[in-house]
Amino acid sequence: MRDPHTPDSRLGHGSDYLHAEHTLRSWFFTTDHKRIALLYLASITAFFVIGAVTAGLVRLALVVPDGQVFTNDTYNKLFTIHGVVMVWFFLIPSIPATFGNFLIPLMIGARDLAFPKLNLASWYVFMTGALFTLASVVLGGVDTGWTFYTPLSTAFSNTWVVPALVGVTIVGFSSILTGLNFVVTIHTMRAPGMTWFRLPIFVWTHYATSLIFLLATPVITIALVLLIAERAFHIGVFDPAYGGDPVLFQHLFWFYSHPAVYIMVLPGMGVISEIVPAFAQKKLFGYRFVAYAAIGLASVTFFVWGHHMFVNGQSDFASVAFSVLSFAVAVPSAVKVYNWTATIHKGSLKLDTPMLYAMGYIGLFVLGGLTGLYLATLAINQHVHATYFVVAHFHYIMVGGTVLAFLGGLHFWWPKITGRMYIEAWGRISAFLIFIGFNVTFFPQFILGYLGMPRRYHVYPPEFQFLNILSSAGSTILAVGYIFPMIYLVYSIWFGKRALANPWDARGLEWTVPSPPPAHNFLTEPQAPKIPYDYPIQARETGRQHS
Repeated sequence: MRDPHTPDSRLGHGSDYLHAEHTLRSWFFTTDHKRIALLYLASITAFFVIGAVTAGLVRLALVVPDGQVFTNDTYNKLFTIHGVVMVWFFLIPSIPATFGNFLIPLMIGARDLAFPKLNLASWYVFMTGALFTLASVVLGGVDTGWTFYTPLSTAFSNTWVVPALVGVTIVGFSSILTGLNFVVTIHTMRAPGMTWFRLPIFVWTHYATSLIFLLATPVITIALVLLIAERAFHIGVFDPAYGGDPVLFQHLFWFYSHPAVYIMVLPGMGVISEIVPAFAQKKLFGYRFVAYAAIGLASVTFFVWGHHMFVNGQSDFASVAFSVLSFAVAVPSAVKVYNWTATIHKGSLKLDTPMLYAMGYIGLFVLGGLTGLYLATLAINQHVHATYFVVAHFHYIMVGGTVLAFLGGLHFWWPKITGRMYIEAWGRISAFLIFIGFNVTFFPQFILGYLGMPRRYHVYPPEFQFLNILSSAGSTILAVGYIFPMIYLVYSIWFGKRALANPWDARGLEWTVPSPPPAHNFLTEPQAPKIPYDYPIQARETGRQHS
């Protein structure tokens, strides 16, 4: 087997997974984890475009304070479909279904995932659910918000709620299948010598995410099935008109949906944990602490759902307990940020596009996390609950975090996925535009929320107009930043320079195979590295410090 540090191995066309077969059948009936990852990538990109367009229309409506751009019903449907599509069909599957599918077998030295046919089935389940929900949009839309709160979703909304709920419920089964496949693969298919503490952090975070998939998703599935039954058959579970309890739905919804935040965040942390050592050329500082922090986050997040419900009448004792636990969940997140920062410190930094996205991620995630502590504080939460402060916080975590990690990972592994290099200058411009556009879009919303502007309203006092115009202007910059990668990455597929096996001089088994990889990943049996992240510069904790 060739030296994994030598980036000079390629395969000719016809030998790699992209060119092994060319028919549509070979793609839509494939069991190759890499091709399935690309099916997911194409799907979630389409959903991202839909979500981004509806977000742009929402920002257009908020340019004027009198609500004259759209009717009330149209505005409600716009922010609902934006939230539903972005959360359920992009953010949750984005990194696990694309990079997780593509990279986990390569990273652990396996030929494929444990259940290849189940992996393909998960994509078909995902698409079936997504098309159900999109059908509700075509039929007339949904106006409940992405949370489907009762009794609005059961008694008062006269829009197409049931098809949307059916679609989201079906997509949940796709998550369960993906999580099951990852857990079994990581447990049973590691290469010889690939012990748990030789695994890349990317694998650790996906293992933790998969546990959340398996333990939390059935809860939201049951809640949504009960919601469908109540709306269709008027049984009394959540609707007080039939003897139900609307707060029960909030408990069930947030018991899943707060862990779902880490379904979105944890894989992004895994991406950043691969990018930072590669572009600092330095061993990841505190490897075991980062691995333990991933499992800690996945565990503690099951105990903090009540901080979404401080104003719904729960007891003072419960609110205090959830507040304390919400502060505790910040600790493993802070461990990761500290370790990334320590890895960067005195590293041999290369500020290529993936690293620019990673550094943007760290800054935005820190700000999003700190504002989360404000929301965990009972007194402040009373003031800013259901305002644009919450919208800004959520987007700093989800867009500033997950989306930047997704884009960073896409640029980092693009040469491995496609065998082609993109134009670096264009990548840096896109990273800069997205960072600037994001902050101009969402930072004014912290101020709007603090001043009292509620979310989901498109009629607001005129004194808020300037900040809303500023936010909408930022969304235009952000849109340009998103369009840029779509252009130059697609361009690179046909015209980009051919990629070496390891263009970044990175570590990990995925960089020991040609770009793009062979159909069955490895030409010879892979051997696990003796230490993970064996870069030239070693962290001080190892006792070896090289300049």
